[in-house]
Amino acid sequence: MNFRKGKGREDPEINLIPFIDVLLVILIFLMVTTTYSKFTALQITLPTADAEKAIERPSEINVVIDAQGRYAINNVQVSFRDVGGLADDLKNAMPGRDESKKDPVVIINADAMAAHQTVINVLEAARLAGLSQVTFAAQTSGKK
Repeated sequence: MNFRKGKGREDPEINLIPFIDVLLVILIFLMVTTTYSKFTALQITLPTADAEKAIERPSEINVVIDAQGRYAINNVQVSFRDVGGLADDLKNAMPGRDESKKDPVVIINADAMAAHQTVINVLEAARLAGLSQVTFAAQTSGKK
């Protein structure tokens, strides 16, 4: 028995506004509680630095280390026997010491792909040679 003859049945509608509200709350919750993988992995690119150039330049000993672990002191390639031999090479590369001049600065120019041990060898050789001023050279990043 259909008492409403002239009216058809209305199709049910899904109200989307509460559905969108719930999805936004879930999205915010996931964004807050998610840990991003870039913070869990150590992905670093070295070396770059930005610094002003020094006005007064002390005497320098430039030590270059390439990716294969070869050493060059003041643009002269030296063979690595042991740390003591490298310390002797550093002592021979020191300019004549005057009482008025400070100790020379050892500048380590290491390739970014050089093994960590090769840099440690130079640091130990500088310590054995009595050179206390050591610094590292880096490329400028180009950003200002």
